[in-house]
Parts: sequence; structure tokens; C-alpha cells
Amino acid sequence: MSQTQSSPSGWAGPRALSAPLQTGPVTPYLCYDPQVKKTGRLRKVVDETTQVRCALGKGIIREEVWQDSRCAVVKYNLAFINHALCAKDNGRVVGYDNNHGNHHRHFAGAEEKFAFISYERLLKQFLDEVRELRQKKEPI
Repeated sequence: MSQTQSSPSGWAGPRALSAPLQTGPVTPYLCYDPQVKKTGRLRKVVDETTQVRCALGKGIIREEVWQDSRCAVVKYNLAFINHALCAKDNGRVVGYDNNHGNHHRHFAGAEEKFAFISYERLLKQFLDEVRELRQKKEPI
């Protein structure tokens, strides 16, 4: 799945699931800039859905990322969906998002908060979890 694609920012290069999110240093937290919230000037920079084979049926990996005018990630949604693996939460086996103003993880129908460090680190952790979950042969 390593192919060259062009993102909305004009960058072209190898991609797994995510376009480059920032040009500067990684922001260690999400920006809740009142100006951005007020004007709603968020730009969706990643909107990817990828179908994957799993030991137990087919799965879907979903990634959405929004940036503010300073190219900081302010909103994200990551989800791995496989109805054969998890019947709860509309088939979402694992997912991460920051809706409702807090960072939280979904796993097999349960929700828990987690310590957010950076989007890049979160994406790597998510993909590592998905890689492991795709090998499961029994429903959760």
C-alpha cells in the first residue's frame, strides 16, 4: 500500500494512510484556538478509507484529520471496523478520536480516555494495534 499520491497541500511522496500533517515541529497537544473555533476555518487534510483483509473477514481502516490555519492537527478520527470481529459499536473494533473536547479510545464497545502526545505517535500506535487485531481468528 506504499504508493505515491498527492495531498491537498501539494506534497507527493510515499504514503501509508496519512498525508504529512505539519511542516514544522510536532505539536505535543491539540490546539483549541478560539479564533479557529469561532470561524470554523478547519481544513480536512486526510479523508481515507482502506479495505483490508483480516483473518476473520474483511475490515475497514478509516482516517480523518483536520488542521487549523497554522497547520496544527486540531481534530482527528481513526477507526478499524470489522463486523465479524466485533458486533458492538457498529463493528468498530478499535478507534481514536477527540470529539467532545477530549482524547479517547474506543475498543469493542467500551470507551476510555488516553494521554495524547502527538498525532504521528497516535497513528503509529493505532496501525500497530490494527495489524495485531487483523490476525485474530475469534470475535472479541
